[in-house]
Amino acid sequence: MSALPARDGYKLWAPRYEAETAVSYLENRVVDTLAIPTADCRLLDVGCGIGRRLRGTNAASAVGVDSSLDMLRLAPREQRLAAADVRALPFAAGSFDVVWCRLVIGHVRELEVAYSELSRVCRVGGAVIVSDLSVEAIASGHRRTFRDAHGEAHELEHVAHAPERQASVARDVGLELETRRDGIVDSSVRQFYAEAGRLPAYDEQRGLPLVCALVWRKRGA
Repeated sequence: MSALPARDGYKLWAPRYEAETAVSYLENRVVDTLAIPTADCRLLDVGCGIGRRLRGTNAASAVGVDSSLDMLRLAPREQRLAAADVRALPFAAGSFDVVWCRLVIGHVRELEVAYSELSRVCRVGGAVIVSDLSVEAIASGHRRTFRDAHGEAHELEHVAHAPERQASVARDVGLELETRRDGIVDSSVRQFYAEAGRLPAYDEQRGLPLVCALVWRKRGA
């Protein structure tokens, strides 16, 4: 199976993106445990997809951006959304208290540019949350895959950015690592493997860090 560029892949995935996967389930659970409050905050979701993470944040102002128009078209109309790329965010410096970049960074080769933009739009003292497949999961053979509306399996192009490399890049743009937390394959995601007919893979991957979430804090000058 040849890997698709993210833009092409998400065009095919958009009609079925609402369905939860083991990766999205664990990622949501891990970010919830980080307890970074969004209520009454200015929140930006970079790579918001169909906008499902923006529901129920109780943010004073919640904005989502995504490079896929096909994903954005399926988001609720009442949400504040825009077509934009993490490497060129259309916002003034310090516009947000909390910036999410969730399950996106692996689609970007230009890590320095992406982190520079995430840091720029975050206020001093604010939080930037970056999550993705863990390097351990990628090393074990896990890939970003999905099935389109016809049930055909596809793989998305993905770059493994080690947390140590991300930390080096983040420091250069004023971000300090506050927390790292991993989402581990456990019984809570067994159903997703079963539905995909991949229970042998579940048995092999049980205990594996599948997703990694990093919390960065924006330093002052």
